[in-house]
Amino acid sequence: MKKSFLIAAAVLVALTGCKSKMTSQEALDAFQAEVETLMDTYRTEAEKIDADEALSEELKGERFDDLQENTIEGLTASGKKYIKMFPADTLVAPTVIASIYSYLEDDDLEDILSGLSPEVKQTKIVSMLSSELESKKATAVGKKFTDFTVDHVAGVDKDGNPVYEKKSLSDFVGKGKVMLVDFWSPWCPPCKAEIPNIKAIWEKYHGEDFDVLSVAVWEESRKMDWHNTIDTAAFYGMKWLQLNNGHQEPATLYGISGIPHMILFDKDGTILKRGDDLRGEKTAKAVAEVLGR
Repeated sequence: MKKSFLIAAAVLVALTGCKSKMTSQEALDAFQAEVETLMDTYRTEAEKIDADEALSEELKGERFDDLQENTIEGLTASGKKYIKMFPADTLVAPTVIASIYSYLEDDDLEDILSGLSPEVKQTKIVSMLSSELESKKATAVGKKFTDFTVDHVAGVDKDGNPVYEKKSLSDFVGKGKVMLVDFWSPWCPPCKAEIPNIKAIWEKYHGEDFDVLSVAVWEESRKMDWHNTIDTAAFYGMKWLQLNNGHQEPATLYGISGIPHMILFDKDGTILKRGDDLRGEKTAKAVAEVLGR
């Protein structure tokens, strides 16, 4: 029942049978209009919740969560409709997919991508998402780790030039310890927000059977480099194991499209948990369960 108000309020324009009558731009304009309707409804309902003095802060939080969930459902339902109508359109399908893919479960996204034309599958966004899905399958829970090697900056010489050292994930994972591996970047606020959680876990559990490794990725995407990674790690007291200068490869191999992204590996390198199952308080709980303490 909690979802009914938004669904009723954001009735979408029926387009059945209109495919042949709409141009690509008309379809995108119609999709955008539906998105704006959803967002207008979201803002209106959010203001009502915030202004309702009869609601406790806890209840307001629950209402906001429901509102967000319903808005996302409306957005993805609208997007799926247009993708189904225009599966061979190299403008409509990729544009709509780019708007909704981050809200979709992997199985749902895979179903959508499988119904697209060969031409659409070759577009940049669809090709990228297909590759990410394949990487996620290869590194799913229950799979053994996929190795990678980075040119880790171990320090600087007397002239201030970086001293590179080849380091691999296999130097740390699959070596008889449970390993929590955190993929992060120094420019990423949510990554920094997770650092206190990681620090508490490391301080409590690190030893003969457990450790933490942070792998810096995508530094260059915000015009940062190993200097920023090393300085940020020092500033936040990240005393656990580090790999910097990771760039693209580690995230690509593990199908990571957003950071922070953590993966918990068993002693033999088997993936136990990853992604949303390792955020906030869930991370400490997962580590405690695996270690049995």
